[in-house]
Amino acid sequence: MPTELKAAAWAVATLALYAVSRVLYRRWRRWWLSPLLFTWVACGALLVVLGTSYRDYLRGTDWLVALLGPATVAFAIPIYEQRRTIARHWAVLLAGVVAGSAIAVAVSWGLAGLFHLTPDLRASLLPRSITTPFAMAVSERIGGLPALTAAFTAVTGLFGAAVGESLLVWLPLRSAFARGALFGMGAHGAGVAKARELGEEEGAVAGLIMIFAGLVNVLGAALLVR
Repeated sequence: MPTELKAAAWAVATLALYAVSRVLYRRWRRWWLSPLLFTWVACGALLVVLGTSYRDYLRGTDWLVALLGPATVAFAIPIYEQRRTIARHWAVLLAGVVAGSAIAVAVSWGLAGLFHLTPDLRASLLPRSITTPFAMAVSERIGGLPALTAAFTAVTGLFGAAVGESLLVWLPLRSAFARGALFGMGAHGAGVAKARELGEEEGAVAGLIMIFAGLVNVLGAALLVR
């Protein structure tokens, strides 16, 4: 099969799996049927079964990654709509972002040291807590592998969104502000999508946290690599 046809086939397969997962999730509402998680795991399983490399998969789906940029910018709309709420809590937001970002970068650095990762793998792991388009750009700039960073970022976001939904059952987070901050800091883009399922205010706060955290992590990761 020609390379171009294989690339197109992977794009179609990804979109088809996503469409199927949306139908399943609307019907059963299980966290493991979340469209982002289900599609990611299913595509990974197909890659293994068919013996296709991740690089070949990206040839057909890199345009989907490019769409994350405009999608991230679109988060500004709910943020603007909730600007009064955000203005009342800006100090708490800032403190939470700084603390959460410091922890995220420190954990990434610690994991890299624990597993004795090479410098390029370490640089690929550090931006994992930034939303994907920013993470890939930072990874390339600091000597990482953008494609690998995208995978690290996806795992972080999907795991955070899935675990965050379970944590809400155990943690006494009654305010929309706190729930949105949990998802925005712990799961960036995937977390924002999950927060918007809870409510408009949760989604707006999560989007703001995600953007602020991205900026702080960009600076933190660059300083650590130096």
